[in-house]
Amino acid sequence: MDALTRFDARFGALDGEFSVWCGRPGKPPVYTLEPDRLHYPASTMKIGVMAAAYRLADAGKLDLDEHIAVHNEFTSAVGGGFAMDPEYDSDAEVWQYQGASASVRWLIRRMIVRSSNLATNLVLDKVGYAAAQEAYRAAGATRSITRRGIEDYAARDAGVDNEITAADLAAQLSAIQLGRLASPASCAEMLDVLAAQEFQVDFARGLPEGTRIALKNGWIDGVRHSAALVYPDDTEPYALVACATSPLATSQEGDDEVCRIFAELSAAVWQRRADLG
Repeated sequence: MDALTRFDARFGALDGEFSVWCGRPGKPPVYTLEPDRLHYPASTMKIGVMAAAYRLADAGKLDLDEHIAVHNEFTSAVGGGFAMDPEYDSDAEVWQYQGASASVRWLIRRMIVRSSNLATNLVLDKVGYAAAQEAYRAAGATRSITRRGIEDYAARDAGVDNEITAADLAAQLSAIQLGRLASPASCAEMLDVLAAQEFQVDFARGLPEGTRIALKNGWIDGVRHSAALVYPDDTEPYALVACATSPLATSQEGDDEVCRIFAELSAAVWQRRADLG
């Protein structure tokens, strides 16, 4: 797989820490780069929060169509309270529901397709940290952890933070694709939500127009991750995950160096799509 292993040097020439996992769901990877390196997850942690909700729904412990209050007061993982900044959120729509209510199912969708931070904390409040953590372990993820909500700076400053690896994100997506992380119907619905992703940057830009991609990306200054299942018409689906902790990751819109190399990686994998194990 020389077309892929050349990315060892491409990433190695950049400032920062990078990880990649590429392969078929349920099969050994065909290309990896530091797949077990820990990164701050940014919004990729939202996959696990979504999976936790669907798993609880399957167990009869959560009604996804239940309406819950939309509010901006949250309990820190280390005690005390915190509020979120709407200017830090990529989705203004959920904020319009403050003082009213919205269904868990709708909040999950906004959490993925528009990467709503407010929706994420509301859903995480509903499912709990233990369920979010179990959504990693049930997928076979071994190192990733969800220990705080978004903008819980008191927890972050106390050393209580979230972590992911490329291998664990690939395991989680693969378990959804294979119908193993929740019921087959719930997994199919999660894939449809991921496929409705509105931020079609990084990996999506390396694919032919119209290619189905179930995608969750995440970014803050200094971090850019992308985790996807890609569905070619002429071969089996494949999983591709890349994580970058780098000062070159600066853009939500996808016009920085990290987004460009992620698109190059996606295009190279696409060219080898029939040869991924």
